[in-house]
Amino acid sequence: MISRRDFLQATVAASAIWGASGVGNWAKLAAQQALSQDQLLDFDTYGNVTLVHITDIHAQLKPIWFREPEINLGVGAVHGLPPHVTGADFLKMFNMKPGTPEAYALTYQDFASLAKAYGKMGGIDRVATVLKSIRADRPDALFLDGGDTWHGSYTCLKTAGQDMVNVMNALKPDAMTSHWEFTLGTERIKEIVDGLPFAFLGANIFDAEWDEPAFEPYKMFERGGVKVAVIGQAFPYLPVANPKWMFPEYSFGIREERMHEVVQEVRGKGAELVVLLSHNGFDTDRKMAAQVEGIDVILTGHTHDALPEPVMVGKTMLIASGSNGKFVTRLDLDVQKGQLMGFRHKLIPIFADVITPDAEVAKLIDEQRAPYKAELEEVVGHTDSLLYRRGNFNGTWDDLICNALIDQREADIAMSPGFRWGPSILPGEAITREDVFNATSMTYPNAYRSEMTGETIKTIMEDVADNLFNPDPYYQQGGDMVRMGGMGYDIDVSKPQGSRITNMTLLKTGEKIDPAKTYVVAGWASVNEGTQGPAIWDVVETWLKEQGTVEVDPNKSVHVTGA
Repeated sequence: MISRRDFLQATVAASAIWGASGVGNWAKLAAQQALSQDQLLDFDTYGNVTLVHITDIHAQLKPIWFREPEINLGVGAVHGLPPHVTGADFLKMFNMKPGTPEAYALTYQDFASLAKAYGKMGGIDRVATVLKSIRADRPDALFLDGGDTWHGSYTCLKTAGQDMVNVMNALKPDAMTSHWEFTLGTERIKEIVDGLPFAFLGANIFDAEWDEPAFEPYKMFERGGVKVAVIGQAFPYLPVANPKWMFPEYSFGIREERMHEVVQEVRGKGAELVVLLSHNGFDTDRKMAAQVEGIDVILTGHTHDALPEPVMVGKTMLIASGSNGKFVTRLDLDVQKGQLMGFRHKLIPIFADVITPDAEVAKLIDEQRAPYKAELEEVVGHTDSLLYRRGNFNGTWDDLICNALIDQREADIAMSPGFRWGPSILPGEAITREDVFNATSMTYPNAYRSEMTGETIKTIMEDVADNLFNPDPYYQQGGDMVRMGGMGYDIDVSKPQGSRITNMTLLKTGEKIDPAKTYVVAGWASVNEGTQGPAIWDVVETWLKEQGTVEVDPNKSVHVTGA
């Protein structure tokens, strides 16, 4: 087990509670260079309450490749703190060795070669196996889903989320919260939520007209003789990051005062353990933990961070469980007379070739996919490069999309949103239609073509950069930096809004971008209603079929300072 001293070095602040995590088990497996299901699921049961957490699945029912980010910058007070540590620095911080299973699962280093050794990760049928094992050991474990579940794949788009609803219902969560779910539209959200056999929570979701709570803010459970309150917090900036016209009935926001009130309310009702099931993003949750007294555990989501240890902020524990079904967190707690006395934690890696699929859930997954099998499997191209999405500034999947937009839409410059979702593809693999949709599937996919001045382009980039690098986490409203095709630039992340972006250059000519000149810009995923253009997946598929085999060189056109 990790020592108390090492654990505290990896946290924001020392805690009054004590505990241990499963990273020691991972280190043992690494030394053996061996993996088995029994070892992965081994857990020294502890205390009287078990929480199981998964988040940001993004409709990935089957095992996937998913490369973790190379760059994940923290600004202001969180610079250099987890999760803003990657690669070799991450391995050093958590006492892991390169080339090991945990290095493959948790970092980007040598990803393509290690993927061949350790295989794909995730698969909800494997998650089901892990859940059954935990429930056999602790039958009343609380299983909590952090949201971004009904979005991100071909079948999820075609069924308006029903494939994910069917499969997740079979796993029997106790509660979930949300983000991209709302891009299915108000009516579909109501339809699904009304039929859920578990709680859909959002303390910060209000009726926009009447300014009153629109969904259950929390749910009370009794587990192990302990009264547990689970509070839901949906993504606060849905109407900013996603099209408000799709869900005009609702307003969101961080609503810190509301969280104070809800925590006090559940404590007043006898809650001995308060759990925040959040889709705020890690740094926002870190600030909320410092500002709102009385939250024992925050199960954080949205930023797709995977950490093998909890992070402590005062007496509040932050848990990050990754994305795309790669990990499941088990957290055992000892709660006595309303006090959290200790814990044991394990970030369980879902190695698809090691964990046996649950037969019933595997069958159910195949049933969801069966009507679309031919479309999913159609090969539309091949890649000689590793295609990945993640990193604050670049991803080869996004570079590919930008290349397709420039060619197919006859543009000077392309913009691709800094989405975090979307699995990877290894060099030498075929690119299927399913792969394309895994990187583009959404309900507002139109690829626009418009004219913008250089000044307008800079304004857009400055706004996105502030969403990412504002030193106050409560003003960080989106994903990673917008990906730019056909244009290079410098960015100083330490500068204030309006002065971060400089040296904008049109790559095909080497000329500086003229603020007064007009350029043809292609992009997709505009939040504006009525955006015209072909669906982005059609643009990408057409381009891939023309190219045959693609090779995407590393993007060296973005120069970062101030980090």
